[in-house]
Amino acid sequence: MGLLDQLLGNASERDLEKLQKEFGPLLAPGEQLVKAYAVIRDLFVFTDRRLILSNKQGITGSKVEYLNIPYRSIVMFTFENAGHFDMESELCLHIASQLEPIRRTFGRSDSTKEILALLAQYTCK
Repeated sequence: MGLLDQLLGNASERDLEKLQKEFGPLLAPGEQLVKAYAVIRDLFVFTDRRLILSNKQGITGSKVEYLNIPYRSIVMFTFENAGHFDMESELCLHIASQLEPIRRTFGRSDSTKEILALLAQYTCK
């Protein structure tokens, strides 16, 4: 994906070897990175045990929030795709014991289908 796709918020797959340095210290023993997608500066990182949402903050992006969601905690997810006049899609993750879902927006991208397939694979066991 090009720079324009990233600026529009389209999800693009990231190389796991490059992310290993950043996410390696966050992983439990034996836990493996499976897939990762970038949406502007945020990351969706799928491991074999959980979903890690990385939210870079500030101008430099040196402050990073890592939201760790075990797959067993995701009770439901919804996805609203972009329409003809709407440029954004929205993913809502409903987490057990939380009243409000976690919301993330995307641009028009085929990678969102891959993200939904991975969520289905790991949450519908």
